[in-house]
Amino acid sequence: MTSPLTARADVVTDAPDRYAKQLLSHLGRRVEFTTDGNTSTAGFGAATGSVVVGDGVLTLRAEAPDAESLARVQHVLGSHLERFGQRNELIVTWVTPAPGA
Repeated sequence: MTSPLTARADVVTDAPDRYAKQLLSHLGRRVEFTTDGNTSTAGFGAATGSVVVGDGVLTLRAEAPDAESLARVQHVLGSHLERFGQRNELIVTWVTPAPGA
């Protein structure tokens, strides 16, 4: 069995709570998020996406069994967050760990 593919984006912002709430509210119309503490997670088919509120940072996480599904989660979470944070020039840069790391 192969390990799932993962990606992470740490977006520095002075309003991580506000952006998380906006992102979850918007995406919640199509996808159901469950929240545990500061982490909200949703299924995107066989993939999952998470939004984690931190101190001065909003972390997006994606996990999927294949590259296509991973790219879909990255696009959905990242493009919406960048659109909501356009005024404050939020940039989502995804990082994927090296194989075997």
